Amino acid sequence: MADTWQPFGALNFVVEILPDGDSKPLAGAAFSDCDGLEVSQEVKTLREGGNPNRVHRLAGPVSFGQLTLKRGVTRGTDLWKWFDRSLANPALRAGITISVLRHDKTEWGRFVLSRCLPVKLKAPVLNARDGNVAVEEIQVAYEAFKWEDHSDA
Repeated sequence: MADTWQPFGALNFVVEILPDGDSKPLAGAAFSDCDGLEVSQEVKTLREGGNPNRVHRLAGPVSFGQLTLKRGVTRGTDLWKWFDRSLANPALRAGITISVLRHDKTEWGRFVLSRCLPVKLKAPVLNARDGNVAVEEIQVAYEAFKWEDHSDA
């Protein structure tokens, strides 16, 4: 409870991707960027029958964003293999957990994403004149997510 109003640092996070049917997660803890955790609800507007000045706002369908993860390219091909598996089996889904860590590396809480499907895999930009790290990017569609609070732990 002591850190309820203290914002967490956006730089301390660990991503774990567990495709359905696998017992071991992909080696995904080394992502440098994580973006696209969002949910929105459509609002339906209905006019009241005999009163043109009165409208009712009703909750409509919920939609979720698209997660983008970036990391430096390594010899690991786990993301490429996952993408290939999902192309071969369109029903294959995964669970993704994004743990937000305190400065002492204990878990503050986690975002849990359900029924995740990789939808785009981007190879790094290769430039011989540039000294930057080669970065690969994967985009993942998800059907739901929730926050699990561990701040009291």
